[in-house]
Amino acid sequence: MLQEQAIVEECREIAEGIYALRFRSPLIAKQARPGQFVNIRVDEGIDPLLRRPFSVSRTVDGTAEVVFNVVGVGTRILSEKRAGEFLDILGPLGHPWEYTTGFDIALIVAGGLGVAPVPILTDFLLREEKNIITFLGARTSSWVAPLNMKNLHIATEDGSKGLRGTVVELVSDYLSSHNVERPKIFGCGPTRMMKALSDLAISKDIPCELLLEGEMACGIGICQGCPVEVVNGEKRYELICTQGPAFDCRHIILPS
Repeated sequence: MLQEQAIVEECREIAEGIYALRFRSPLIAKQARPGQFVNIRVDEGIDPLLRRPFSVSRTVDGTAEVVFNVVGVGTRILSEKRAGEFLDILGPLGHPWEYTTGFDIALIVAGGLGVAPVPILTDFLLREEKNIITFLGARTSSWVAPLNMKNLHIATEDGSKGLRGTVVELVSDYLSSHNVERPKIFGCGPTRMMKALSDLAISKDIPCELLLEGEMACGIGICQGCPVEVVNGEKRYELICTQGPAFDCRHIILPS
């Protein structure tokens, strides 16, 4: 884990209300793995006081990128950053996806802002010479941000692009009509979607790791603000920021 004053290289809008911010940090970029995150202090003042966690979206040539939408004061400030400004960044944090062994075909399933960690996961899977099929879901076509995705299939809830329905329905339909040998599901998105994806993976007996979101204040396990209920173990709960954010879907209990 590193703390660094990183220089912003670019902040751009990549879909309606969705931004990608790239910053230079050779050390963080070198160490980051798919599924890990950084904790960013977006301003030097006291509002907002707490850091904000963001999945590492991609690392290229000593730079790292995060993808986010504007939901409050912190992300609004972040969306207004310009090249040459500095950000206080802590990372990389968290337990990454296991992307190297035990499968031949990666089924990447992203809903909404769950698209954020897909580019870095795709890059690392390609290095491992894995086959990739990507499923992306959004409410409408203007919110679709297909960044660095391979063999892409799209679902929108309003039917404005791709399948009319949810991304989990899209995955289910694909598995019903295709012979997919030795797959593994990598999922990221809203909790309701993750629960549905977990249920599908278990019903099909497909290994599945989910990247969870949580209310993180510190990102390093001190504040205890991001618990997830687990099926077994010494404790009833684990922390998303340290034991996760990547979890085997059979290890956790998600709300229905």
